[in-house]
Amino acid sequence: MKQQIEEILRHHEKKKIIDENLRASAVLIPLFYNQGQYHVLFTERSDEVNFHKGQVCFPGGTQEPSDSSLLQTALRESEEEISLKAKDVEILGELDDSITLTSNYVISPFVAFIPHPQSLRTDGKEVKEAFSVPLSFLMDEANFNQDSYTYEYEGHIIWGATARILGQFIDLLKSESETLQ
Repeated sequence: MKQQIEEILRHHEKKKIIDENLRASAVLIPLFYNQGQYHVLFTERSDEVNFHKGQVCFPGGTQEPSDSSLLQTALRESEEEISLKAKDVEILGELDDSITLTSNYVISPFVAFIPHPQSLRTDGKEVKEAFSVPLSFLMDEANFNQDSYTYEYEGHIIWGATARILGQFIDLLKSESETLQ
């Protein structure tokens, strides 16, 4: 399935959002294989951060002047937040840029494969915890609340920009996997 995801993303033409009024940021969508299935790794932000307190998100953050690219931003932030080393990350492709509706960020998402088991440590200041959700759970439409545009898994509510990015990923997997078969 990893190769299939990579193939789907290779054929996806990323939609970029260029707006000088939005702050550039990037996230990783980390996937790993464990106990016979793929999982998506999420983080829950701490209550100490300036924006998105307590929200479920992907590891990532704001682009710094020292970052050579948005991918480098996602990798740097992932190492800072959950101690995920860039050398352990295999980038499979990119999704469309997405905008946060209240905090004026444009997010560039990078889908990545990471090894399992991974000794992740959350930094505590920015991230309260890391957790994973089976990809099969996320792809099951019965687990998606259309009215509130949310996923709920073991007490974690995935909503907002994270749910929109995840939704695009799942839609791509569903539509493209049908045409690849």
